[in-house]
Amino acid sequence: MVDRHLVDVHVLLLRGAEVLLSRRRSADEFDGLWHLPAGKLEAGESALAAAAREACEEVGVVIAPADLRHVHSAHVVDTGREARIGLFFETRRWSGEPVNREPGKSYELRWFPLADLPETLIPYPAAGIRGYLDGVTYSQRGWPD
Repeated sequence: MVDRHLVDVHVLLLRGAEVLLSRRRSADEFDGLWHLPAGKLEAGESALAAAAREACEEVGVVIAPADLRHVHSAHVVDTGREARIGLFFETRRWSGEPVNREPGKSYELRWFPLADLPETLIPYPAAGIRGYLDGVTYSQRGWPD
């Protein structure tokens, strides 16, 4: 039985028809795979504030929370991991040039065409990006049908 859920925020930084991804550096099965700028909601923090904070911490851009638009939610469970709700926000407005501010957690940043995403994209953020592209606002992973 799941007792609680983490809340993750993900940011789709969009430049024309491209999205910014980071290649994860970690000691788990996700090492070397692509991911969106993302992180966990902290106590007392709104989802919009968390998304703006994570984008600044990870890729050095400043986003006004009002410039973030919710585009997808994902309810995810996976054996051996805490259940989570993922909130995906898109923006086309920020200040600063994206730079890898967490080299201990990310090998590199790269812009990818939305129509040609890498095959090595982690399935969880891939579901959020697909939902955004398809106009689907909710998905779930790991739950029985």
